Amino acid sequence: MTTTTASPVSKQTASAAQETGATGAAATAIETIETGVAGVADEATNAAANTLEDLEAAESRGFSTRFPLNSAFIFTFGALGGMLFGFDTGIISGASPLIESDFGLSVSQTGFITSSVLIGSCAGALSIGALSDRFGRKKLLIVSALLFLLGSGLCASSTGFAMMVCARIILGLAVGAASALTPAYLAELAPKERRGSLSTLFQLMVTFGILLAYASNLGFLNHNLFGIRDWRWMLGSALVPAALLLLGGLLLPESPRYLVNKGDTRNAFKVLTLIRKDVDQTQVQIELDEIKAVAAQDTKGGVRELFRIARPALVAAIGIMLFQQLVGINSVIYFLPQVFIKGFGFPEGDAIWVSVGIGVVNFVGDVAVLAVPTMILIAFYILGFAVSWGPIAWVLIGEIFPLSVRGIGSSFGSAANWLGNFIVSQFFLVLLDAFGNNVGGPFAIFGVFSALSIPFVMRLVPETNGKSLEEIEEEMTKR
Repeated sequence: MTTTTASPVSKQTASAAQETGATGAAATAIETIETGVAGVADEATNAAANTLEDLEAAESRGFSTRFPLNSAFIFTFGALGGMLFGFDTGIISGASPLIESDFGLSVSQTGFITSSVLIGSCAGALSIGALSDRFGRKKLLIVSALLFLLGSGLCASSTGFAMMVCARIILGLAVGAASALTPAYLAELAPKERRGSLSTLFQLMVTFGILLAYASNLGFLNHNLFGIRDWRWMLGSALVPAALLLLGGLLLPESPRYLVNKGDTRNAFKVLTLIRKDVDQTQVQIELDEIKAVAAQDTKGGVRELFRIARPALVAAIGIMLFQQLVGINSVIYFLPQVFIKGFGFPEGDAIWVSVGIGVVNFVGDVAVLAVPTMILIAFYILGFAVSWGPIAWVLIGEIFPLSVRGIGSSFGSAANWLGNFIVSQFFLVLLDAFGNNVGGPFAIFGVFSALSIPFVMRLVPETNGKSLEEIEEEMTKR
């Protein structure tokens, strides 16, 4: 692999002519991307369909992936999609300044590389719901893992702006699919009294993935192993958790509620018995009967049914996920090194160290070692998000939709999340520049959205604690 060594591009000394040329190059590259993305998406869709057909054919020949696994393994590996979600969204924060200098990109091109993953994420989130309702949660977890592997490999081997954007879009398909699929899968496996804590595993794994991404950035920084640039190792390290997700997808059981919805009550009982080892089979049968009773009342899932029988849940889900992003969390996740590089004149290596510190706060909530006032304030902001909007929003969208449209409903909620994410990621650096690189300006705007979220939650979001999914469904359909 041919590598280049380039010094970081100084934004202060870049000439207007260079910027104009870079912008023209970006426009040309984006036109190329637009003509090629449709083909890439078609190939990815065809590959996913072929994978699903192969899995179904294998199962029809008697192949079984139901192993005597314990519930801890099931829930941990079930949440691996969240870890990859966090890893692949966090890894770009440390790699983007290095990619920018290596490829000689403009600020707008670097921003588009960062946000291009959101294009694929919206598409992945919107498509995965209907597919998971048709083919099952388990099979789509496997497809997501394959897309993670493909996207990560292409990102690490990219040779220019256009290839990197296409690779990030493919990676986005996987991230969007995981963000919609994993919360619904965990909610359907968890018992009602532990559903909140177990579904929170998704957000915990997201934050753990972000922390791992920051650690990977730091570990590979300035280490061009075997002559390969450090940012390629950063992006390529995502192949490891992607392989773990694929292994988990092959071993995990199917959702019992999906199995009931497809008429396979025998295997639904087996799965419930497997994951409810602390109760006897009589209680398992009672839970199964409740699921069957609700499934018998449900109509066939689809967009029309979603708007007809689940409109209150849809409004709540979309609002929750938009507000989760509009409070500004991913401005920190994506651009924290850029904030300290541009706003405080930090060297690239020191800025990545800041990211690692914030990643630790996001995961364990410890701010005692942070001395810089700005870092302390950002740490409290991250901590507040990590114990509220971060986990609870993902738990809720896996709970509030009826069984027949849970997959597609969760995908609409997840797509709203990615829309808000795109808005924040596209305009944060613009806002930061408009306020003279003072982070107080953008965060004041995020504070306004935080205040607006309070009446929305009080009026439109239901309380789900201690209720079965079937009880929540009955409550939401009466609204």
